[in-house]
Parts: sequence; structure tokens; C-alpha cells
Amino acid sequence: MKNLRVTIKDDSGKKCSIENILTFQKHLQLFHKTGDRIHEENGHYFMVNDSFRQKIDTLVRELSG
Repeated sequence: MKNLRVTIKDDSGKKCSIENILTFQKHLQLFHKTGDRIHEENGHYFMVNDSFRQKIDTLVRELSG
């Protein structure tokens, strides 16, 4: 099984480890599907918008390939 852990930078530029990028992506699809929303992950904050969702989708595609 592939390692699905990734590190991304939060809105303040600090590194945040995401244990499972697929689970993270599914959460975004369920709870942050449209618009601009703030997401908190282990004390890190992200502005979830179309650009951020695209970034996560790209990471998932890269890990799947």
C-alpha cells in the first residue's frame, strides 16, 4: 500500500502533515465542496477555495500515478 502521508503548508506558511491525503480530499468534498471556507487541521488553518481543492486533487493524482 502506498504512503498517503503528505506535508502541505497552512495559511501562515507552517508545515502541516496530512496522514491520509485521500481521507482529507474526501472531507473537503463532503464539507467544503464549494465557496471559500476555513478548514482547521491539527491547529493549522487553510482557506479552502477552488485553488486549494485543485491543489489537493493534483496531489492525489500524483500519488495515484
